[in-house]
Amino acid sequence: MAEPMIAWRVAAHGEPADVMSVEEVPVPEPGPGEVLVRNRAVAVNFPDVLLARGMYQERPPLPFTPGIELCGEVAALGPGVDGGVDGIAVGQRVVATAIGVMAEYAVVPATSVHPAPESLDDAAAAAFLIAYQTAWFGLHQRARLQSGETLLVHAAAGGVGTAACQLGAAAGANVVGIVGDKAKTPVAETAGASRVLLRGDDWIGAVKAEGGADVVFDPVGGKAFAGSTKVIAFEGRIVVVGFASGEVPPVRADHALVKNYSVLGLHWALYQRKRPDLVAEAHAALTRLAADGAVRPVVSETVPFEDAAAAVQRLADGNTTGRLVVAVGE
Repeated sequence: MAEPMIAWRVAAHGEPADVMSVEEVPVPEPGPGEVLVRNRAVAVNFPDVLLARGMYQERPPLPFTPGIELCGEVAALGPGVDGGVDGIAVGQRVVATAIGVMAEYAVVPATSVHPAPESLDDAAAAAFLIAYQTAWFGLHQRARLQSGETLLVHAAAGGVGTAACQLGAAAGANVVGIVGDKAKTPVAETAGASRVLLRGDDWIGAVKAEGGADVVFDPVGGKAFAGSTKVIAFEGRIVVVGFASGEVPPVRADHALVKNYSVLGLHWALYQRKRPDLVAEAHAALTRLAADGAVRPVVSETVPFEDAAAAVQRLADGNTTGRLVVAVGE
């Protein structure tokens, strides 16, 4: 019989604080092509909110374990995973992504496992993979951001927003951040935004007055996207990353034609499935940037394992800046 472990579980859909609870479950066994990881830290992501609500694009059957991003050490390799060939060794400190990691142990696909950057502690490493890969692919693979261009980042004090600000600044772009309130302004500035505007003010007029934005990084949707179409410059690119506002905006093809701009979708998980080679290349590049100090996850708080549900709820309520990370184990 498998050894028991503690895991967060969701037995019904609803608000995270209402539906997440701790249970004792067996330690999972890694199957073919899988890796068992002993978790050290799990980052909180907005998909955790959507998973709890039953609104994520993937809906695991109830009950399930939430959590999608971790830092830990390899505990076991499943059949077909060759440590020498795949570069994964038992005891190695790694980062990985998969649904179901808010637990003491997690089974993840070997293709999602990458070496943890040595320059980052466990909390920062846990928050490194998804946000920075999303920002990297959005800015470089999709929008082809160039040095000297103006980059507009919505939700610039959030997890993926701060990553986009840091990467934009590292690429030599002029970064303009949009935040929800003044308290979040210093976070965006520290992340690399040379100018920070409030969502409730006339940010559209302010960006227009400066010549518009060449690239827009939008994880918000709704009114943020609508405003972006008003400030986008000639041959500009709007990268649609998500819909944290809860509103999926319409894309007007006639408006894109008249203003000569592009709307680019970004679903980073597709790269992990279809082009894992590009994901590995991006991870290597991002690890070098982290080692140089050009990028570092903005971890606003590390909470104990028993407070994970409250942390996910805080993200759901929009009461966070940077990243929240759940400490696991010792």
